[in-house]
Amino acid sequence: MPRWVVPAVFWTLVLAVLLFVFRPGWADQDTETPARPAAAAPSSLPGASRHASPSAGPAAGPSMPRSAPTRLRIPRIGVDAPFIGLRIGPSGALDPPPADDTNLVGWQESGVSPGELGTAIVAGHLDTATAPAVFARLGELEAGDTFEVSRADGTTAAFVVDSVEEFDKDDFPDRRVYEDTPNALVRLITCAGAYDRKAKDYTENLVVFAHLKEPGERATPALEGR
Repeated sequence: MPRWVVPAVFWTLVLAVLLFVFRPGWADQDTETPARPAAAAPSSLPGASRHASPSAGPAAGPSMPRSAPTRLRIPRIGVDAPFIGLRIGPSGALDPPPADDTNLVGWQESGVSPGELGTAIVAGHLDTATAPAVFARLGELEAGDTFEVSRADGTTAAFVVDSVEEFDKDDFPDRRVYEDTPNALVRLITCAGAYDRKAKDYTENLVVFAHLKEPGERATPALEGR
């Protein structure tokens, strides 16, 4: 993740980003024209040099020690899914969660863990060739909704949604999504828009921007359903 106070590093990272972002389809079926993509998950996730890291400045909000996430719960949209760690593949892009598991989310394990200072990246499939997947209803979330991440250390991190937005993959707001920050932030990312059969990929990404809930902060009680 670029640090805006170090221009030389920033431009180095920008060059690295251009080399591997927006590659089409994470995992395609062997059929020529699938009715649905086998892995409708974001194809523009960060590589090793793009994961966000804590800012050198003082923390501006609450945070938690580093701990691997174990489960994501968003009852409002029916999500109750385990995590899998995702690594950077040979192409330089983040490998996707397995295409044959519709109820699984992945996090960039070389980056920030949810609840830790910095921007944590969580990815999930929109659908598969045969069925909707874990983030099929992600676009239904609204600002003020909350969700929880259970962590390996036995703690639970509660997050508040700031916004839910869609971006064309050819005009993805790299800086904003993977920002360097002194806060504990999470991005939930999946595919959106129309499915391009030629590219075997969706044309857009949907991003949920969220922050770690502060003690006493009021938010929509999405964890209790609606």
